[in-house]
Amino acid sequence: MTLLRDQDLADAFDRAARGYDRLTALHPGYRADLRRSVRRLRLPGSGAGLRLLDLGCGTGASTRELLRAAPYADITAVDASAGMLERAAAKPWPPWVRFVHSPVEKLADAGVTGEDGYDAVLAAYLFRNVTDPDAVLGTVRGLLVPGGRLAVHEYSLGGSAPARALWDAVCRGVIIPAGTVTGDRDLHRYLWRSVRSFDTAPEFAARIGRAGFRDVRTLPMPGWRTGIVQTFLALRGPAGDGPEAR
Repeated sequence: MTLLRDQDLADAFDRAARGYDRLTALHPGYRADLRRSVRRLRLPGSGAGLRLLDLGCGTGASTRELLRAAPYADITAVDASAGMLERAAAKPWPPWVRFVHSPVEKLADAGVTGEDGYDAVLAAYLFRNVTDPDAVLGTVRGLLVPGGRLAVHEYSLGGSAPARALWDAVCRGVIIPAGTVTGDRDLHRYLWRSVRSFDTAPEFAARIGRAGFRDVRTLPMPGWRTGIVQTFLALRGPAGDGPEAR
């Protein structure tokens, strides 16, 4: 199966949107893992005075965890799938949470720019799904204030043969059959193959560093997801210290 990209992938998520919340509710640890990645951002003061950006918000699970951790922050949540975003926006939210329909590559056209001065960016299950992760990292860096925090929550295999074998087993035994919940098994086959073709955790951490971020750390999830799902944490370097200055 050819990996889905760009509009084809957004269309696939549109088709899956109706059953997506039911599916993730069946996923052991899905919401707990998102919560753990958000907590790892260590957002201060319950978010008072902070501007936060949730990239790839889907049906709003990651947005909900940001709001839980930082209830007083101004939150902008973005997704390329109109269907997923419609599901997210239909849920109850305070007025300081807003939703924007846009591919991450066209955020400026949607009015999401570095002038907003975001203090932290969460990107959950995003980078594996974009055509040019280096360009997207550059965009994210430009949206953050100097010293701003980045958390990438992503499937990124640790690089070992056992991790790859476990991922294959989980996909064949659980994830692909679960496609009957959303009615789109192709999307779940895509998930399997996209994780296999994506950077290993050390490779992606190095990619983040090359994009002008500092203090890059990789923290695994607990249990069976160790070596499969990671939180990548980093800080935007000071102005003038990006890759363009090297």
